[in-house]
Amino acid sequence: MTGTLLRRNPFASRTRMKQTMSFDPHDSRIAAGIRLFNEREFFPCHDVFEDFWSELVGPEKTFFQGLIHAAVCLYHFEGDNLTGARKMYGSFVVYVSDFAPVFCDIDVEKLLADMEHCFKELLAVSSGYPHGLKLKPDCVPVISRRS
Repeated sequence: MTGTLLRRNPFASRTRMKQTMSFDPHDSRIAAGIRLFNEREFFPCHDVFEDFWSELVGPEKTFFQGLIHAAVCLYHFEGDNLTGARKMYGSFVVYVSDFAPVFCDIDVEKLLADMEHCFKELLAVSSGYPHGLKLKPDCVPVISRRS
């Protein structure tokens, strides 16, 4: 990953992530959030993941906060709020990076790469407002699960 906003989450650590998960990885809200994300229903996806996230207490809370930010940044990009899209993309990367390559059967590595590809032009603008950039439908990522 070479994005200019790629940073590690200072609150996550490999040791903490190796702890036993304090949630049900088969919770129906995870599948519902993924389905909505993949159907490009980003605001409803955000709502479903946020409902699930609000109940979490372990280090996985950071990961699901990252998925919320992924949905929000795409929602903003789709709605031409490019400042909001870029800001949420940066926090998405921070929140989920330490969970790669796979967490909760989600291919985090692929999601990070696909999101970086989707945001490449937006991230390339180093000064001023990136007028005229649009979310390219063929670049919108999906959340993939590994079994």
